[in-house]
Amino acid sequence: MKCFCYTRERERVESRLRSELELLKAGTGMGQELSVRWVPDPGSKMCGEVKEGVIYIYEESLEEALETLRHEFVDYLVSQAIEPYMSVANKLIQLLNEEAYRRKERIIGALVNLL
Repeated sequence: MKCFCYTRERERVESRLRSELELLKAGTGMGQELSVRWVPDPGSKMCGEVKEGVIYIYEESLEEALETLRHEFVDYLVSQAIEPYMSVANKLIQLLNEEAYRRKERIIGALVNLL
């Protein structure tokens, strides 16, 4: 009987999370590619995260799970807005690292020739 109750509770929470996600999508007109999975994990250091289009919720209680879902949804949308800047910043860092490496190698070569 315990298994049946757990399964019904799991289905209830997952259904509520899916409904909330659909409301968030409808309200913003964004995030249509997202889905949600409830994976309660009291030992997790994170409340939730988004990976490959899935919002994973680790909170055990429904209320905390809903709050985490809202937080992760908004975080995902904001991250989408700043992603182009992150791409440019990462490319710039890569170019600077390459230039620093070339300069270092030139200096090492010059010092080896000096010795």
